[in-house]
Amino acid sequence: MAVIKFGGVEENVVTRAEFPLEKAKSILAGETIAVLGYGVQGPGQSMNLRDNGFNVIVGQRKGGKSWDKAVADGWVPGETLFDIEEACEKATIIEFLLSDAGQMQVWPQVCRHLTPGKALYFSHGFAITYSARTGIVPPKDVDVILVAPKGSGTSLRRLFVQGRGINSSYAVYQDATGKALDRTIALGVGVGSGYLFETTFERETYSDLTGERGTLMGAIQGIFAAQYDVLRENGHTPSEAFNETVEELSQSLLPLVAENGMDWMYANCSTTAQRGALDWWKKFRDASRPVFEELYESVKNGEEAQRSIDSNGKPDYRAGLEAELKDLRESELWQAGKAVRALRPENNK
Repeated sequence: MAVIKFGGVEENVVTRAEFPLEKAKSILAGETIAVLGYGVQGPGQSMNLRDNGFNVIVGQRKGGKSWDKAVADGWVPGETLFDIEEACEKATIIEFLLSDAGQMQVWPQVCRHLTPGKALYFSHGFAITYSARTGIVPPKDVDVILVAPKGSGTSLRRLFVQGRGINSSYAVYQDATGKALDRTIALGVGVGSGYLFETTFERETYSDLTGERGTLMGAIQGIFAAQYDVLRENGHTPSEAFNETVEELSQSLLPLVAENGMDWMYANCSTTAQRGALDWWKKFRDASRPVFEELYESVKNGEEAQRSIDSNGKPDYRAGLEAELKDLRESELWQAGKAVRALRPENNK
């Protein structure tokens, strides 16, 4: 484990150079890892563990699309694919990767199989951080641990197949066995993390909920929509407005920012773009900061958690979600995006 220092803060990080795959496999030898859920994170984590040579099974509700998807991905019913309770019974480590609402629903089934010495693994701290709202309180004689990839399960799998990795945070909430940290890091390596950085369940939850509602999804969509609308209202065509708002950012600039940083981007653009960016970025920061402060407080005081729990628990949740997504999908911004993507060379052969 290495210690790095940013902004006067020391952080514990683990790289694959100091914690290689063979070490991870040695630590988890004899363990049976059950991945519960085959939706967002389940497929990527379970397949990466399988390809890395760990003893892994999948627990999923029978009869649904996710069960069929698991079968299509090579999981064999009765051998490596089971219903949730049977998978929990067989496992020594339970990866609880159902949605937050799904975790609350099946918790009574899972909890009865958390016998002493097992490990309960999360990839999001929501259930534990808001345990008073979720009702998920693990017994004291099991390890409670977290590895949270900083990206979608699709990206986790894609980068793994490419021989790369996605950064993940890790945390130990409860160490009942004395080996919780080793189990955590080994699992982080096993699921395909590029490197791991330390957090807590609470900090992971607060940063994750803020990020999803902020720059990762909510804020970026709001900024896209605002700029696109201003360009359209001033006579720019849908194609031009979309290219200047989304396409150039996602296809050209963000990959370079990821490789070299925003400071490099500023130093390597035209002098006109450089001057404008330097003049305007602080105005956008100052305008958006109050929104982020309001957002963080809403996360911290539990309002966002309760809103999610209440919304996801409604019987018509899926129908309402589809209506909201339909509005987004059929907006001119993303219809223009669909048309522009179709014109990319790889889609126009």
